[in-house]
Amino acid sequence: MSELDGLKALVTGGASGIGRAIATAFAAAGAAVVVLDREPERPADLPDDLGYVAADITDDPAVRAAVAAAVTSLGGLDILVNNAGTGAQGSVADASDDEWHRVLDVNVVGTARVSRAAWPALRASAHAAVVNTASIAATAGLPQRAVYSASKGAVAALTRAMAADGMPDGIRVNAVNPGTADTPWVGRLLDAAPDPRAERAALEARQPHGRLVSADEVAHAVLYLASPRAGSTTGTELAVDGGMAGLRLRPRS
Repeated sequence: MSELDGLKALVTGGASGIGRAIATAFAAAGAAVVVLDREPERPADLPDDLGYVAADITDDPAVRAAVAAAVTSLGGLDILVNNAGTGAQGSVADASDDEWHRVLDVNVVGTARVSRAAWPALRASAHAAVVNTASIAATAGLPQRAVYSASKGAVAALTRAMAADGMPDGIRVNAVNPGTADTPWVGRLLDAAPDPRAERAALEARQPHGRLVSADEVAHAVLYLASPRAGSTTGTELAVDGGMAGLRLRPRS
């Protein structure tokens, strides 16, 4: 028996990066998986064993329709992974109101929209689990990440509140906190830096284990949180950050 045999999962932001790694890991563990992403057409390179529905998570009617289509396609829903999100750079002095509204609408309200639409189907499951993607930015003060950090801190707080509300419904809710991960989004940030090689070296050095986190490492943490084997784990945040949140090592010589 594989870890998720017979379970049905919906992964938002699953067309690339961490989301695709999660969706692929779930399918390999025996789950039936549908990816929800914003591209109107199914990405040509998405693996054949993954279903696909399209929605912009800032559009509530589109979210409701996409979640309903996924639930119908899967024949129910056991696991929701709220991975879709967006980034932002800059200090609190730099960010406009529009930037605040844009990022919070995607990262916080978008997570709530998808969860709200999926809740009735999750309530009917005997193994219901939600995993939200938060970030190291929710627990550590990072420079030039004011808006992003605030949004991910809100996701972490929302996770705990959802876990409390989910207890009577039998729905576990947890979050994963990745460190800086080797994803297309981080790759674009590096490409835009004046010295991409130096910027990558600085990001790697910031994490105690000395490298970027891989998408697969995050995916396996999400798999654990979503699995029925984690049945007594709810309202928690699992760091996958090379020790960045909690370790204070002496500088390498």
